[in-house]
Amino acid sequence: MSYATAALATFANMLGTLDHLVTKAEGHEKGEALLQARLAEDMFPLATQIRFTLDQVAVTLKRLGNPEAANDDSDITTFADAHARIAAVRDLVAKTDPATWPAASETVEFALPNNMMFVMQAHEYCRDWAIPQFYFHLMAAYAILRAEGLAIGKIDYVGYMMRYMKQPAPTA
Repeated sequence: MSYATAALATFANMLGTLDHLVTKAEGHEKGEALLQARLAEDMFPLATQIRFTLDQVAVTLKRLGNPEAANDDSDITTFADAHARIAAVRDLVAKTDPATWPAASETVEFALPNNMMFVMQAHEYCRDWAIPQFYFHLMAAYAILRAEGLAIGKIDYVGYMMRYMKQPAPTA
């Protein structure tokens, strides 16, 4: 399996998780005020963690061969907006052909807003930067929801695994 195929499958699975978490969050007693909840004062709120999770996917697709991919820097202000933006990124992932990604050994260069520069191979970028950043922001969103008392657990995080579940053999 190519690094591109693996990354796209990971994004697809976990964007489904993010959408599921947002759906569960809609029923929270705080309503859309929950979007401003934080784990700590120096961390970004839930709405920004959702946006950053989506941004990681869009930026990865842009850097790895889809120049049309663009992240949306506007604030997420409602759960409906979060769902719409998740759907748009999921659609972008679904329409991405892994064959268009650069060879694993091709160079990827990028700079962060603080002017730190990185140079690595495409597969290293995916493995060592894009996927960990994606999971960091997704887990921050999950942790905020847990800290706010939302009844979620591992099955909500890896619900996509149910498609692989083997039914127990009937007992005689």
